[in-house]
Amino acid sequence: MNQTLLVEIQTEELPPKALVKLGTAFANGIAGGLKARDFLEADSVATAHATPRRLAVTITNVRGTSPDKSIREKVLPVAVALDKDGNPSAPLAKKLAALGFPGLEIGDLERAQDGKAESFFYTYTAAGSALAGALQDVLQETVAKLPIPKLMSYQRPDGATVQFVRPVHLLTALHGEQLLPLSLLGLEAGRHTMGHRFLSHGQAIAIPHADQYAQVLESEGKVLASTAARKESIRQQLLEKAGADQVLMPEALLDEVAALVEWPVVYECRFEDEFLAVPQECLILTMQTNQKYFALTDASGKLRSRFLIVSNIATDDPAAIVGGNERVVRPRLSDAKFFFEQDKKKTLESRLPQLSNVVYHNKLGTQLERTERVTRLATAIATRLGFDVALAERGAHLAKADLLTDMVGEFPELQGIMGTYYARHDGEHDEVAKAASEHYQPRFAGDLLPSTNTGLAVALADKLETLVGIWAIGLQPTGEKDPFALRRHALGVMRMLVEKRLPLSLSELLGDAVAVFEGQAAKVKEMRDPSVEVKDFMLDRLRGMLRERGFSPNEVEAVLAQNPDRVDDVVQRLEAVQAFAALPESGSLAAANKRITNILKKNEDAMPADASVRQELLVEPAEKNLAAKMTSLEGDVTSAFEKSDFTGALKTLALMKDEVDAFFNDVMVMADDINLRNNRLALLSQLHGMMNRVADISKLAA
Repeated sequence: MNQTLLVEIQTEELPPKALVKLGTAFANGIAGGLKARDFLEADSVATAHATPRRLAVTITNVRGTSPDKSIREKVLPVAVALDKDGNPSAPLAKKLAALGFPGLEIGDLERAQDGKAESFFYTYTAAGSALAGALQDVLQETVAKLPIPKLMSYQRPDGATVQFVRPVHLLTALHGEQLLPLSLLGLEAGRHTMGHRFLSHGQAIAIPHADQYAQVLESEGKVLASTAARKESIRQQLLEKAGADQVLMPEALLDEVAALVEWPVVYECRFEDEFLAVPQECLILTMQTNQKYFALTDASGKLRSRFLIVSNIATDDPAAIVGGNERVVRPRLSDAKFFFEQDKKKTLESRLPQLSNVVYHNKLGTQLERTERVTRLATAIATRLGFDVALAERGAHLAKADLLTDMVGEFPELQGIMGTYYARHDGEHDEVAKAASEHYQPRFAGDLLPSTNTGLAVALADKLETLVGIWAIGLQPTGEKDPFALRRHALGVMRMLVEKRLPLSLSELLGDAVAVFEGQAAKVKEMRDPSVEVKDFMLDRLRGMLRERGFSPNEVEAVLAQNPDRVDDVVQRLEAVQAFAALPESGSLAAANKRITNILKKNEDAMPADASVRQELLVEPAEKNLAAKMTSLEGDVTSAFEKSDFTGALKTLALMKDEVDAFFNDVMVMADDINLRNNRLALLSQLHGMMNRVADISKLAA
């Protein structure tokens, strides 16, 4: 009979950061093992339950016995099973006995083709197996494969030493209301579990039926078995307690806190207002990282002196809980305040010489040497863009100085952020101060880009210096390995160039980046110029970025196949390509362009480099008409292109469809007369240039 299955391992507190992964692996392992053994129906649903003190799974519609199976077993090749007279051989009798079929006659066997020879087969029905026996194997296999961060050895009451992620106290296994006789880690399965360590009555809780597991655990044990349910409960309580304020709820923090409690209750705490003089990023980080607290801000984003905690205890008088947490957080905030006040006693400028003691890479020198390279590169970029060169130089000069502060030493995540605070305290220009944090942007996919010109110049310089330097010493990404985050740096550069519409040549940018390493090659023999490879790498990142924005692979390739040196207008070109592709003429013109490309490629060696169209050699009406149409439209195409009206340029090309079609229908390009042939190739070359100024539209051809 089909029933819901429950399997639970009740433990000591499990590592919170591994809980979700352990719970998922436990549920998937049990469900997968039973499915492979044919105990699940097509509509069976497995639900993972994981709390700090248990791993469990419930699976609906589980069979008590697996179905009987028809098995066709190969016995022996005919040549072996029969002797020379065609009678059953001794090896056949021995084989049948070994297979458990000693009483079978030769007539009971099926003779069938088996590859190039014939063999005897026997088909029989194997009875299904009981759930308990199969589940015992599945449970042991699943537990052995759990992604346990570190095994713990502990001694059972009977003196035996066993290993698991944490000591196991109870094993629960029910099929419907039936107890399954399983064993694990020296424990025999029962129908009882334990509730909340403090809120339940302290006695084992009986689970009457597997379907009632989560309900009984919640009502009698004060445990929310579902991690998702606990997380949602925490989220809603935080929002209610926050009131008009905004609560900072990083998903990673919610996940971790949900893995620390079985019955979440949110309480409000406070700290002294004097700590608000410390940069709020420091306070927020220490509360989240060290204490797992949730900070509150007002509507404008300014930190409040009250914060929220998630407790594992529900009480009508939480004063002791609140007071304890307020006492615990105070030293952390005091440390942050002390670091901040101490750091302000020294200017960022005065810290720079110490960067010579910080190794960036043994082949690329110290952080001071790197700072000097980034400064020269930022200056070159600011010059090309017409930005304030002095600000760019100063911003790059100070960008890494906060690495030597006490605050960043304690909280590395604050690098750049603290540089901005300290630069403002030192009286630096606001763009210089912002560059300290903005030069790290974008830090991840979807992150903000630098908001200032100085921040842009320094951010580009920082990422390009990393790309070129690391690539030049042979440490470019391989497969999934990218220890220096070069993919992220390349994507960041492309985002800035595209989204900020920066009119910069990739070749010139990379040339500037290579130039700042002059003299480095004398120290590092294997150092080389990686400009070409880095440019290709960056364009590949751009391909992925544009596809994620909804452009098709063919559209992206139409724009990037020409290996553009500037990318500030690629989005506008892609939008033009999309508009062109929607025209009824696009398919025919794309196919014609593809044909032209192939013809020119095959004849590129035979064509003169300066070939031009000679009007007197246009003899066929179709080629005359095409030449005339091209002449009449060339000015409009050029004008639209120069105004960056890429859509207008491509739509103008669509007006040539009839003439292009007629040319290929009526004109033999590869004429016997060499002069006619070269003239027609020149005409096609000119047409090819007109058609591909915006994009290679041949890439749109099916």
